[in-house]
Amino acid sequence: MVRPQFDGLVGQETAVALLCRAVEQRRVAPAYLFAGPNGVGRRMAAERFAEILFAPEVAVSAPSLARRIAQRNHPDLLWVEPTYLHQGKLVGASQAAEAGISRKSPPQTRLEQVRQIAQFLSRPPLEAPRAVVVIEAAETMAEGAANGLLKTLEEPGQATIILLAPGPQALLPTLVSRCQTIPFQRLNAADMATVLERVGQPEVLGQPQMLAMAQGSPGGAIAAYNQLQTIPPELLTALHQPPRSLRDALEQARQVAKALDTESQLWLLDYLLNWYWQSYPAESPHWLPRLETAKSYLRRFVQPRLVWEVLLMDLLQS
Repeated sequence: MVRPQFDGLVGQETAVALLCRAVEQRRVAPAYLFAGPNGVGRRMAAERFAEILFAPEVAVSAPSLARRIAQRNHPDLLWVEPTYLHQGKLVGASQAAEAGISRKSPPQTRLEQVRQIAQFLSRPPLEAPRAVVVIEAAETMAEGAANGLLKTLEEPGQATIILLAPGPQALLPTLVSRCQTIPFQRLNAADMATVLERVGQPEVLGQPQMLAMAQGSPGGAIAAYNQLQTIPPELLTALHQPPRSLRDALEQARQVAKALDTESQLWLLDYLLNWYWQSYPAESPHWLPRLETAKSYLRRFVQPRLVWEVLLMDLLQS
């Protein structure tokens, strides 16, 4: 029986069936890996599954329970997201975006957060039959944090731990072996349209470039569309083709480094990879490796303006 809590989850019939069967047969695993790309419903599934685990005998959870879970203020729910280290404090990725904190490197799930999970699970649940811990972007755990999580996964007590990650290959095999994997799929075009219209983002459907980048991920399409709005239109137009002179190359590099943080620059390189591949198919085999090289340099904290200068001069010469 498919629980009504999952009605809003589009295109993930296999995942829903596996989770509902576990509840109906009273065989809920101590740990799950929700494996699939970002933006296809893994986070929503974790919220809905938590509702069912908190009220297993109720066919439809009370609105107040769903609201408390969505707001992350249920005493038996711990929601862990990757963090930035800012001024000596850990700041969640969503908080950093809201506060406009400059992000020079991707966020991580840190050992301190893993220790918080162990501390959270050291006490019995306060209101629900079991506690629930959700770890977003579990693939961002460094090896020390992942090893620290192993013991908790082996003995979670009265709890279920849910890891969200792109797939088993993104995690240590020792972590994967302690989880039951629930597969999440990319959505087809019809399901993409359904989700985007349902969440009030139909304008994204008119952006074929964003849909191509998303590759079946409604959340990815929305994130790409929102990111696109943050890039100066005149700069984006200029980057749609290789620079025409050395002066143009140096000026465009200066503008990119000044206007965008490192994560936005990485996204812009992905955008240009897709744009050049579609717009310049004959030249793409020569240009795309240069864009990939620029991404690798940014991830290694090379000075961004220098990375863009080298990239754009390479494109100019080619």
